[in-house]
Amino acid sequence: MNSNFRIGFYGAAGTVTGSRYLVRVGETCVLVDCGLFQGPKRLREKNRSPLPFDPSTLDAVLLTHAHLDHSGFLPALMKAGYKGPVFCTTGTADLLGILLPDSGHLQEEDARYANRKRFSKHQPALPLYTRADAEASLQLIKPVTESVAIGPGVTAEFHRAGHILGAAAIRLSAGGRHVTFSGDVGRTCDPVMLPPAALPETDLLVVESTYGNRRHADSDPTKDLVELVSRTAERDGVVLIPAFAVGRAQTILHLIAGQKALGKIPADLPVFLNSPMAINATEIFCRHHDEQRLSDQQCADMCGAATYVNLVEDSIALNKRQGPMVIVSASGMATGGRIVHHLKAFVGDPINTLLFVGFQAAGTRGAAILSGAKRVKIHGEEFPVLAQVAEISGFSAHADYHELLDWMAELPRPPERLIVTHGEPAARAGLQAHMLERFGWSSDAPELGEEVIF
Repeated sequence: MNSNFRIGFYGAAGTVTGSRYLVRVGETCVLVDCGLFQGPKRLREKNRSPLPFDPSTLDAVLLTHAHLDHSGFLPALMKAGYKGPVFCTTGTADLLGILLPDSGHLQEEDARYANRKRFSKHQPALPLYTRADAEASLQLIKPVTESVAIGPGVTAEFHRAGHILGAAAIRLSAGGRHVTFSGDVGRTCDPVMLPPAALPETDLLVVESTYGNRRHADSDPTKDLVELVSRTAERDGVVLIPAFAVGRAQTILHLIAGQKALGKIPADLPVFLNSPMAINATEIFCRHHDEQRLSDQQCADMCGAATYVNLVEDSIALNKRQGPMVIVSASGMATGGRIVHHLKAFVGDPINTLLFVGFQAAGTRGAAILSGAKRVKIHGEEFPVLAQVAEISGFSAHADYHELLDWMAELPRPPERLIVTHGEPAARAGLQAHMLERFGWSSDAPELGEEVIF
């Protein structure tokens, strides 16, 4: 068998979303990750662009983890003709059972809202896929414990990445050669997730670079959270936290529960988790003890730390409620979902605090607010940003460049070739420079649509 790997970079090249890598080796053709492009319109429009390959020719799809920028295009791929297996870890499979239907539901809601308010240039506005499409795509998912054969002489192994529940680096092996895709790499000091596992040897490493030019702050993120929540509560304000429904929301609830128990956050301060997807993810999280650090009691405390808001009418009622209170809601970059309705209600009052606890991709509403935007456009209207805006980067589930280098330093031998993806241009270039300085390793940074032969 010809063991040359041909890798096409059809997402997460020059940006942090839309992760899609087409891999051909011998007669086998697989797609590693099947993510949605998110953020600015120029990227989101790529979700509706014709695919540069025929989905029906794929032998398999392999998912590193369940975040939508790695998995959320799967129902659209199925609609385009893909009917084969989707291999992932059991944790990822469990999360996809809630993330994909929720994604379809939100897209239907957004399309209905756009049609009702007539702010879309498309008449009528249509969802990329529906909840029914997403539920149908779940039938393709095949959970894997460690490894799986995906073609003649081709295997895929899944190694814990620590980023979120089920996250894995994927090593493809054929003809005695190995190519590894890092997916998103977690942190050694994450308060709830176990650290990423050391990788076996690999000839080619495709590594993410989300924080490739940044170090996480040395300050204690829990202390910063307590101070921000307490100060806002003292002035009867609302702490609004856009949080990724899987991973970040659970971390925030765990820490709030712990700090309430210690008396550092008022025990009677109302906390609301307004994301049906995050609610379900929180319950799934506690079923996977092998990937996280929490005890049964800590999991129970986390689940009981907030009032769950499922119904739309209850979500609307929150916008009319007076503080003090904390609202945790998706999406993490404030690009869609229920968080944008809360922004409209609370971002214009200086007694409130808008707290970002995760990465904000360039072009997203969250990135604009963090960069100092005085006004924010939501559903065709502009709203003044008068609330206190804060960021705690220490809650990030992504390794910074120093942590990435430490993780790569554990490889049994240096890879023959390195490729840096999944980062904004400056972050990607930063990681390349740091690898060269520390290890003497040169690397490539393919552009969108480029193909590499190894």
